[in-house]
Amino acid sequence: MGPGGSSVQVFRRRRARLEDAAEGAAVTAFTALEQRLPVTEAARALLRKAFPDHWSFLLGEIALYSFLVLVLTGTYLTLFFDPSMAETVYHGRHIPLDGTRMSHAYASTLDISFAVRGGLLIRQIHHWASLVFLAAVGVHLLRVFFTGAFRRPREMNWMIGVTLFMLAMLEGFAGYSLPDDSLSGTGLRTANSIVTSIPFAGTYLNFFLWGGPYPGTDIIPRLYVLHILLIPGIILALVGLHLMLVVVLKHTHWNKRGHTNRNVVGQPMVPQFTAKSTGLFLMIFGVLAGLAAVTQINPVWDYGPYRPDQVATDAQPDWYVGFLEGGLRLMPPFETNLWGHTVMWNVFIPTLVLPGLLFVSLYLYPFFERWVTGDRGEHHLCDRPRNRPTRTALGAAAVVFYAILLLGGGNDVIAYSFRVSVDALTWVLRVALVVAPVLAFLLTKRLCLALQAADRELLTEGEETGEVSQNVYGELTDARTGISADRAYRILVRDVPEPLPGPADGRTARGQRLRIALSGWYYRDHVPMPADAEQRREIGERTAAPDRASGR
Repeated sequence: MGPGGSSVQVFRRRRARLEDAAEGAAVTAFTALEQRLPVTEAARALLRKAFPDHWSFLLGEIALYSFLVLVLTGTYLTLFFDPSMAETVYHGRHIPLDGTRMSHAYASTLDISFAVRGGLLIRQIHHWASLVFLAAVGVHLLRVFFTGAFRRPREMNWMIGVTLFMLAMLEGFAGYSLPDDSLSGTGLRTANSIVTSIPFAGTYLNFFLWGGPYPGTDIIPRLYVLHILLIPGIILALVGLHLMLVVVLKHTHWNKRGHTNRNVVGQPMVPQFTAKSTGLFLMIFGVLAGLAAVTQINPVWDYGPYRPDQVATDAQPDWYVGFLEGGLRLMPPFETNLWGHTVMWNVFIPTLVLPGLLFVSLYLYPFFERWVTGDRGEHHLCDRPRNRPTRTALGAAAVVFYAILLLGGGNDVIAYSFRVSVDALTWVLRVALVVAPVLAFLLTKRLCLALQAADRELLTEGEETGEVSQNVYGELTDARTGISADRAYRILVRDVPEPLPGPADGRTARGQRLRIALSGWYYRDHVPMPADAEQRREIGERTAAPDRASGR
């Protein structure tokens, strides 16, 4: 063998020794890590996780990836933003504001927009991502509510989701207020009025948060700390806990063939879900970047620096806190003087009491519904909203209530655009705030029952083919064909609780009478489906709670 072949063998032996050493080091490191952390067990559980394939479950992923975009773009923006409220004279690249006195916060926002390479694009991606994040969280909560995915064993995850929505609103408001432009300053002035309206403690809280009389010197630096540190940290912790519970408790799924209340059906994490989820993240980032590139949002240079004595007539906040603005505008003027303290009910009730009741109701609803039904079992099948008409109608009424408040937040713009009286419009919206949710409840419940009746007609008579025939006597009949087994399964397999029975002797405690009345109101109205004894037995098996002794 020549010298060339000898050197090749030496190289191969050296390479083999290096590979063996690297493999040994990797095994040693993994063994040490496994002895201290359950790496293998956690990785095995994660890789075996079945992910749902229905599009509605992607709403949570949209929220997650929008938040990831927020973290990435927000990290870039923190490198250039100055949260100081100290005044300076602007001599930057935006010529129309040259020589204008403004805060360092507003000046640094202008510099990010006009002097930092890519700064305006990143700013607009960040703002669009915040809107998409809040919208995705809100719609995801609605999906969970209307399908009953908040029931046992997922009550804790529902409460985490509600907390995330509340924190996301606070995070959005804090970020929206940082530039110190005329629009965000008007929002802070409204927030100042809200804090001041708190009975007895409002004035002290106002001085503490703002660092003195309004506009103070400390509010923007403090909001900055909340926006980049405290609230994102809590959101990250809750998102991690939320995802961990999703893995442990498994996901819900829609009732179709092969899906029961006792199994978990979905795509494995590798490779199907990983590929699909990565593609979704890239699509979300691309859509947000496209929106930021072609659609202007929050042009702070048009608003100008904030001046406490100047307020634009068409100043509205972002949509997620627009309902608070609407409550302020629709609430009639009402205040009380108590022991030398003026309580501004027209501010305190719509901005503090109303949101407090809203979030308390959201937190407690899973336990309220369980109390009404008396159902202690686990639920892993999603409800079709039509099969729970009262719950669906309550959700629709809440959405309409929110929409009326949101419209009220822009009553001046609507009145100006349609050339109507702003006072007349305000009174119309006040009446609608009381009447429209009730009408939405009644209409939605009737619609759900009509859809149930249509399902029953499909089962008993089949589906119309569109063909019409006429017999020798002149009678017209429409041709029908039977529906597929999958469609019949989706209609028949449903869990419809029966109202709680009344007491046998007619005597019961007041709380129990209320519970029985609410149970009847919730579950009395439904359309029974035609099913024989064998089908009812099969439906009972499909919807039965899992046996925890044998595992799900």
